[in-house]
Amino acid sequence: MTYLISAVTASSWIGVAQLVLFLATGLLALRSSELPRRRIRLIAALGIVGSGVSVGLAVTRPNDAAVAAASIWTGLLLLATVVVIVRRILSFSTVTVQSLFGAISAYLILGLMFAAFYAAAALLNGGHFFAGNRPGDSRLYQYFSFTTLTTLGYGDYTAAGSGGQAIAVMEAFTGQIFLATLVARLVAAFRGPVLPAAPADSGHPPDSPSSESGSAGPEPGCRRPGSMRPGRQPRRRPDPATRPRWRRPPPGHP
Repeated sequence: MTYLISAVTASSWIGVAQLVLFLATGLLALRSSELPRRRIRLIAALGIVGSGVSVGLAVTRPNDAAVAAASIWTGLLLLATVVVIVRRILSFSTVTVQSLFGAISAYLILGLMFAAFYAAAALLNGGHFFAGNRPGDSRLYQYFSFTTLTTLGYGDYTAAGSGGQAIAVMEAFTGQIFLATLVARLVAAFRGPVLPAAPADSGHPPDSPSSESGSAGPEPGCRRPGSMRPGRQPRRRPDPATRPRWRRPPPGHP
């Protein structure tokens, strides 16, 4: 959202709106962290006060150094947000969809963070950052930041000074290491939700014994139709081969 806002317009209030959204993101990440309650309140109060001062400097614009300080504060705020998000991701025992969303959010916030540092470097260098003395604004800094983070390297904008070049190299290394270690590890360890296995249909009615050997019979206390009562022996028919044959008694036999 913040990137699209800066991409479609170049109004003076864009920086203030972005800083407010960055602060809200940081507070949300801080709320989801497992830090102690007192530390969360202290960090939140520091972030609100620092962001208020930065908004005042960005609106009044007393000089380039003051606006550069506001941009540096924005970058530090985003850096703290990334640290809180990554720390929370690594605390999970299993990788879930929320873990992947958190890693992607941290990756995008890195691009916005380096864009704030580029803006500060340009202000501290008299407004010159790109080669050929090409003018820059928040839209170009974010464009240059994300092309550097993803190592696309279009070549249309390059840093002129050694300070900007050093920041660009650090961003390129950070983007590659972040993708190759954290994001790749989370994607490799991600498993979908495990659903309970459905019982196999053996084709027998619920109250009939299973045809498989070793399967359990009916539950205790259940009596099927035609079955024997507990304690009674089944009635067996005599075998015709062993059954004694009846003979006619001899004459005179009582």
